[in-house]
Amino acid sequence: MSTKHFINDPTLLVNSALQSLTLTNPSVALDADNKIVYKRPSRGPSQVSIISGGGSGHEPSFGAFVGSGLLSAAVAGTIFASPSAEQIRKAITSRVDTDKGILVTVMNYTGDVLNFGMAVEKAKAAGLNVEMVVVGDDVGVGREKGGKVGRRGIAGTVLVHKISGALAAQGRSLEEVYRVAKLTAANLVSVGASLEHVHVPGRAADPKTGASLRADEVEVGMGIHNEAGSGRAKVKLPELVSTMLSQLLDQNDKDRAFLNVNSNEVVLLVNNLGGVSALELGGITTEVMTQLESWGIQPVRILSGTYMTSLNGLGFSISLLNVVNTDIGGPSMIELLDYPCEATGWSAPIHKTTWEAKNTATREETTGSDQIVKTSGLKGDASVFNSILASGLQAVIAAEPDVTKYDTVVGDGDCGIGLKRGAEAVLKHLQEKAATGDVVVDVAHIVTVVEKEMDGTSGALFAIFLNALVHALRVLAPGDATPQLWAGALKQSCDALSRYTPARPGDRTLVDALYPFVEVLGKTGDLKKAAEASKKGAEDTKGMIPSLGRAVYVGGTGFEQVPDPGAWGLACFFLGLAGIKTEDEGWEAI
Repeated sequence: MSTKHFINDPTLLVNSALQSLTLTNPSVALDADNKIVYKRPSRGPSQVSIISGGGSGHEPSFGAFVGSGLLSAAVAGTIFASPSAEQIRKAITSRVDTDKGILVTVMNYTGDVLNFGMAVEKAKAAGLNVEMVVVGDDVGVGREKGGKVGRRGIAGTVLVHKISGALAAQGRSLEEVYRVAKLTAANLVSVGASLEHVHVPGRAADPKTGASLRADEVEVGMGIHNEAGSGRAKVKLPELVSTMLSQLLDQNDKDRAFLNVNSNEVVLLVNNLGGVSALELGGITTEVMTQLESWGIQPVRILSGTYMTSLNGLGFSISLLNVVNTDIGGPSMIELLDYPCEATGWSAPIHKTTWEAKNTATREETTGSDQIVKTSGLKGDASVFNSILASGLQAVIAAEPDVTKYDTVVGDGDCGIGLKRGAEAVLKHLQEKAATGDVVVDVAHIVTVVEKEMDGTSGALFAIFLNALVHALRVLAPGDATPQLWAGALKQSCDALSRYTPARPGDRTLVDALYPFVEVLGKTGDLKKAAEASKKGAEDTKGMIPSLGRAVYVGGTGFEQVPDPGAWGLACFFLGLAGIKTEDEGWEAI
């Protein structure tokens, strides 16, 4: 687990995080002494107040859910510890409107239930109209293991907050808000999984505890406080999601069949436990949706994001809400879920009308790259074209480990993989689509492959250069594709490239290998001499102070140790075109 934090003082961390909520939402205030985030008083009709809370470390739950249309107040404890009954009592009795009653919603953890329960009883004794709902949506721990404690509360709780908060905002009575909150909680199932436990700032990490998971393990059913789940497994994502959905939906699993998800309307919530990248969470969401189809479930709302975390937990949870009739004469659960709110923690920007439109239209028109390239009359030997080009591409593939190594020193390490991916794609194209002998047509077909398979800065540079090369060759057509003609076309391509990048020889870029090749080819018409010039240009970038690219801000002295990765890879290509093996040229000496 990672034990590095920007703020290591847990008290300062919690207090400053709570303070930030008043900065990002002008409608909320903070009682710093009691760690209560609450809605500022405002003119308007009175409504049922909704209070929640719990230990810190689960942000945006619960403080960031305070706002119009959601919570009226949230009470925070220290990290992973319940707030005190006195904190909660003050929130109930003095930090929210009490005229129409108060609903307290809490997750099923012993400390939370006891402290919130005590505060509720004190408030009732003082004459306030208060109800309390305990949410236990987790199926990670089954009936047998859960015993009298019951199911833990996890991310599905936020759906209870959203639905009950929307109903309260519409002026409904405490009795109705309480009933719908209980109904929502009773129709929720959730389960989580994590690749690692989390480290609480301020606590010493003990490497002897054995709590950490192995590199290839995942904890299925892990709670939001580092608690164990149903077990550890060595599984890939598809198998993990399959296991999680079975725990949520399999009615034959009597230990976990807490809810029969049989509604025509189901809400899916895929929640980030804090440490999963947005990119990976998207992949997880797609996997969950794909597998839900095999269960015959097509959710009417799909929420994917960070709603309830376990600090920087490297995991996610899946929640399913079985939408049922609220029995209060409307609105429905879905309408309440769609109801607008002003809380920084709630992320569901898609409007009700967009969901219900179910628009499946796409754009399938063919683009210019799919169109047939017109012949030019510029002739070349198709077999020689294929053979020479294949030799150059194979040299690029062979050089990938070195290019990657150099780019790891002075860049982000992806240059070699990008060049190899492009080279392999063009090689595959040459094998599947024979050259025509019309140089313009053959190069144009390669450009399409490069544009599709190569991304990043180098991909854009190669695409611009090759498109300019096609244009230059077409201008010089018809005739025979001699070395001098190639050199002239390449020179025009360099000129075109210079309009889009300030890179010039001496800037430590692939241009340092490109320009010498073009210049010597134009002067001598000798491919081998041109390749040698390109090689020297690449070699000379070793120790050259970078002026462009990631090497500029990577810093350090790496540029003194290795040549520019892009220049190295391009020189390898030219040497391959010329039939010069890199090991014969002493490249290892560099």
